[in-house]
Amino acid sequence: MKKYVKDMTEGNPTGLILSFMMPMLVGNIFQQLYNMVDSMIVGKYVGADALAAIGATSSMNFLIFSLCGGMANGIGVIISQYFGAGRDDDVKKAIANAVYIMSVAALIMGTIGVVFSKPILAFLNTPDNILDQSALYMQIMSAGIFAVAIYNCISAILRAIGDSKTPLYFLIVASIVNVGLDLLFVRVFHMGVAGAGIATIIAQLLSGGGSLVFAIMKNPYFKIGKEHMKAELDIIKQCVRMGIPLAFQSSLIAISCVSLQSVVNTFGSVVVAAFTATSRIEMLVQQPFGSLSMAISTYTGQNIGAGKIDRVKQGFKRAYLMMAIFALAMVPLAQFGGEWIMKFFVNETDVIEMGSQAMKLTSWFYLLLGSIYVARGALNGAGDATFAFINGVVECIGRICLAKPLTLIPGIGVWGVWLATAFTWAIAGIFSLSRYAQGKWKKGVPEAKE
Repeated sequence: MKKYVKDMTEGNPTGLILSFMMPMLVGNIFQQLYNMVDSMIVGKYVGADALAAIGATSSMNFLIFSLCGGMANGIGVIISQYFGAGRDDDVKKAIANAVYIMSVAALIMGTIGVVFSKPILAFLNTPDNILDQSALYMQIMSAGIFAVAIYNCISAILRAIGDSKTPLYFLIVASIVNVGLDLLFVRVFHMGVAGAGIATIIAQLLSGGGSLVFAIMKNPYFKIGKEHMKAELDIIKQCVRMGIPLAFQSSLIAISCVSLQSVVNTFGSVVVAAFTATSRIEMLVQQPFGSLSMAISTYTGQNIGAGKIDRVKQGFKRAYLMMAIFALAMVPLAQFGGEWIMKFFVNETDVIEMGSQAMKLTSWFYLLLGSIYVARGALNGAGDATFAFINGVVECIGRICLAKPLTLIPGIGVWGVWLATAFTWAIAGIFSLSRYAQGKWKKGVPEAKE
């Protein structure tokens, strides 16, 4: 049992957080390789327009997946608190009821993505020369949303009970398969963006299905009996109560990214390609932040369930220090290595030059970006649903209100799309730290263990 479950309510916080986050960091990097390999192979073997077509859908795909991701994370928060409070039977019931919640979420969002992809992308000013390819890629990704939902849900549940390694093993295998399928579908069969999308969905299905089967075989909390399969309205309500704000948070962030993408699209395919490449790079930079956020979320959730407030505070301080060290280390790499990094994605000189300059602008804000992740992880783990909602609003307002006005300022122009992102990180980072300092998250402590 110790192999697949980790109690984080006892022991050194630094060691617990580090040992828990490292498998997730490796897993997140492999997961980002899905998108990066798509971009690299499509950009190199199909061209900049095909790369721009995939990039033009990224924000909308994020929005489509946000409900499933938010619900999965909400389920994980509730399960981590049950686990920390020693409510093992409720952990099993929540795992069983997660099936009902995730099925509904995936069906709704997948249908929207398949049916309305082209009208949405046209509304967002996607350039005509890449509109058809973008719509096709988005439809494929939306049709495969069940594969993404399976993996996200199983991963969130396993993290909640302290297992961050099992999803990693299957994700590594899936990533290798994805690379092979990308090359086969795009380079050999010349399937273009469709081949890249199909390869990603197959890989996601492999990692999600493998994690589920292995968990059922090995993890004691997945030994679900008939008594656990009954729909428990109280548990569903708790999961939804936490999941909806998290989904709303992700949705608002996605909407703000969609709005930003619509501004980017007005500048043509060269800017779209540069923005796509820098976004992929920034996502890779954010992986340690995201892994640390998930680790501190599980750590906080379990200790909130156990009523150990001092350990929560101690864990937050250690996590913030780790984040700051990494954030500051990334700045010189972005300042002096941007052009070299961009060459992994495209061959076009104008795209490489624009992307490297953009990285120099945004890298100065990495510390505030990391602050969002650490504070968000702690607050979400504590069940602060109000923060999740407000944080989404803050990021949404930041990107929507800053992007277009900044591009209209003489001397800034197109660089405003990257500055809007950087300034939004700053605003959201300051807000997140302020929310944590207020201490309202302490209300998530249960009155007594069951």
